Amino acid sequence: MTNQNLGAPSTRSRTLHYEVPGRDKRALFARTGLEQLRAVAAGDTPPPPISSHIGLDFVTIDDGDVVMTAVPDESHYNPIGSVHGGFFATVLDSVCGCAVHTTLPAGVGYTSLEIKVSFLRPITADTGQVTAHGWVTRRGRSASFAEADIRDSEGRVLATASSTCLIIQLDAAS
Repeated sequence: MTNQNLGAPSTRSRTLHYEVPGRDKRALFARTGLEQLRAVAAGDTPPPPISSHIGLDFVTIDDGDVVMTAVPDESHYNPIGSVHGGFFATVLDSVCGCAVHTTLPAGVGYTSLEIKVSFLRPITADTGQVTAHGWVTRRGRSASFAEADIRDSEGRVLATASSTCLIIQLDAAS
């Protein structure tokens, strides 16, 4: 077997800047989930570090409904030259979780219990900005359920997800 030169290698770098989230859970959960996320979108509170890795930005934040954008690039590629499924899953998990988060009162948090992702179309760096929409389908005291999709700039659905989030009281999370 011979090595075939598939083109000259191209090295790029990416620098991430983020703030470490506060460790004081009481301070983090002093506001409702909707208030917390709107503070992040307004720039009053630093975004979570994962936003730097994926390039997530809020578009809209409403009760049980969140829209975010992200721009995939080559740093998100898998070995076959398309965006890794982890990018899809992270964006979908984020928008589902944030949709659930908007429904929570002060002193209450959540964590993802499970997520099912369906990959419908590939994403590459040429896809450009993608838009993820997440919405709550059922609110509960101990668990909430959400669905989401990712679309390209022409509105084509690239992936969908359904998620279950565990609702956590602050005292249980401490």
